[in-house]
Amino acid sequence: MQTLAQLTSGELKGTKRLTLAENLNVFPEAIFSLAETLEVLDLSDNLLTELPSDFARLQQLKLLFLTNNQFEQIPAAIAACPRLEMISFKSNKLKAVAAGTLPRQTRWLILTDNQIESLPEDMGSLHRLQKLALAGNKLSALPVSMANCSNLELARLSANNFSQLPDWLFQLPKLAWLALDGNPLSREGVSTAISSEPPVQQMQSVALTAIELGQVIGQGASGVIYSGKWLKQPESLYGSSRNIAVKLFKGEVTSDGYPGDELTCCLQAGKHHNLIKVVAQINQAEQLGLVMELIPSSFSNLGLPPSLDTCTRDTFVKGEELGLPQVLSVLTQMADTMTHLHRNGVSHGDVYAHNTMINHQGSMLFGDFGASSNLNKLPELQKEAMESVEIRAFACLIEDLVENRLAQQDDQYHLTAELKLLSQDCLQTDLSLRPRFSDIFASLNALQNKLTATVVSD
Repeated sequence: MQTLAQLTSGELKGTKRLTLAENLNVFPEAIFSLAETLEVLDLSDNLLTELPSDFARLQQLKLLFLTNNQFEQIPAAIAACPRLEMISFKSNKLKAVAAGTLPRQTRWLILTDNQIESLPEDMGSLHRLQKLALAGNKLSALPVSMANCSNLELARLSANNFSQLPDWLFQLPKLAWLALDGNPLSREGVSTAISSEPPVQQMQSVALTAIELGQVIGQGASGVIYSGKWLKQPESLYGSSRNIAVKLFKGEVTSDGYPGDELTCCLQAGKHHNLIKVVAQINQAEQLGLVMELIPSSFSNLGLPPSLDTCTRDTFVKGEELGLPQVLSVLTQMADTMTHLHRNGVSHGDVYAHNTMINHQGSMLFGDFGASSNLNKLPELQKEAMESVEIRAFACLIEDLVENRLAQQDDQYHLTAELKLLSQDCLQTDLSLRPRFSDIFASLNALQNKLTATVVSD
């Protein structure tokens, strides 16, 4: 983080990134001295309410962060910025988005945690839009024009006022990560065959005072994960390890939605050997959380979260390769896990390598239900479409592993080619033509058998 004093003194001349957080209530004119080079401007955690009318003098600006300020409307001046493609007005006081205020080249838009009741019809002109974060607002409808946002891949619509969602949303050809829980969805159109939700498993409730928290071992959009130890272990858990992991949810609303919905979906998901096991819940007025089995140190993350450049796709450490047997094993286990979740009426919403843990043997553990949704609130066709949406996310996972983690071997080229064909099948723009997770599981099992037969014959 830099300082205003450094900026005004000329010390920051030529910088590409500027971060200022000094309770600013007026936009510092000195920022324009960086107009020829500034690409990333972060003025989060200030008291700003407006931007200057000539803001577009920042000709090189690509990323603008104005999180946690006091804006009541999006300044129209940003629309004229020729290269601006990522914008965050998270946690401000926005009530609506006026037409013509967003740059046509917008690729990533974050409006989480505001009071927005409506979006303009010209949202449909944002043809490059890939990532849209709208959780924690008061939206009850989306502009019909957004059916033209054919490049939209990730959408967070949780914690709003939607009583119904448009069918076109579920048919967007590239949509892969969708969160929609925390809305008063009407059950009109839900078939009687699925109108009664399966009972959510009962989960032991514990007080946070019964746990000694250790170091932070993970962090996501919805919460922070700590290592921990039982100070007072519930009788029902006697015999299990006293070492645990504890996820404490952040605030009332996160970029994915309400913490309470994550907790409910996590319990509704039920037990599966590839899901990180939840053993108790913390359900206090001042703090919600999950108590989980501590993952063995032999497990590590399959990938890293997306970067500002990759937008929706995970990043990976160069040189960390996996053999084809491991890759197929991980993908087969994931397909089995996703089959289980959708049978239980839960979408995960965040099928990514960075939410996946693996060990050297290729065993997989999957977690983080922050973007999950209860599908039993949707009409049958939308519920089926949600599986197709997540199947596209699975295809992206295949692509990412093949391109970034698979150790290429000439004698396995034909099997890798078949894996790529499976990915292409899951990416079909016509959602009705995509396979089901149960079909994918069967296809991956067949590939594993072919690999085994190849090894034996050699």
